[in-house]
Amino acid sequence: MNQPDTEKDSKYDALEHMSTSELLKNINAEDQTVAESVSHVLPAIEKLVDQIVLKLEKGGRLFYIGAGTSGRLGVLDASECPPTFGVEPGMVIGLIAGGDTALRKAVENAEDDTEQAWKDLQKYQISEKDILVGIAASGTTPYVIGGLKEAQKNNIITGCVTCSAQSPVAAESTFPVEVVTGPEFVTGSTRMKAGTAQKMVLNMLTTSTMIKLGRIKGNKMVDMQLSNDKLVSRGIRMIMEELGLPEEKAEELLLKYKSVRNVLINYQNK
Repeated sequence: MNQPDTEKDSKYDALEHMSTSELLKNINAEDQTVAESVSHVLPAIEKLVDQIVLKLEKGGRLFYIGAGTSGRLGVLDASECPPTFGVEPGMVIGLIAGGDTALRKAVENAEDDTEQAWKDLQKYQISEKDILVGIAASGTTPYVIGGLKEAQKNNIITGCVTCSAQSPVAAESTFPVEVVTGPEFVTGSTRMKAGTAQKMVLNMLTTSTMIKLGRIKGNKMVDMQLSNDKLVSRGIRMIMEELGLPEEKAEELLLKYKSVRNVLINYQNK
């Protein structure tokens, strides 16, 4: 049985005998390798982004499936798309083995069921209009492998984000992204470097996609949901900068039109 890259033994030992300073320096040294690892797979990420854009432009959806940390990261990325980019909650959907309970507490054996992911996806009537991305640090998660296999049988384009080379998850993906981050500081603890790499890649996937779908103007989140005072203040500043208006007028327009984009469209068209 081949050992996944993420399961290889740490380069460090006797961690319990290290000082706090040594622990932090060594963890940080390992973390600094993550961005470089991601840089090596930018062409693969680009191919996957372009496929996601094609599907979402035509009304399709992006689905993430994963277990444990990987599943949580997928749910996190999906949940942040509506408030950041103003899209419908159903455009990007994150599913985790074991359901929402698994977001806070490990669900025993949930990731070992090869059939459950497809059952979970069918609840959303996934079809060939959509695209599925499996997230698995080791690249061996049965829940993810099973979901990707069934998706391919149903002519659904698949991608993945994994941190092991030549993994079963990548083999079931038309557009694999394999960020090989190497052994973890604590052997097998993929919530560390692998999780960081996955978070970076997921940020790239959805941010690049939403920009290409026109959800950013210049460098501003003009479609963000105004769900708290900080975001309202940010929106007011955007309007002031874009239209050269005083704060009071910018606030008045934002409250009237409910989004920065709507203000820009309606005010400029007067």
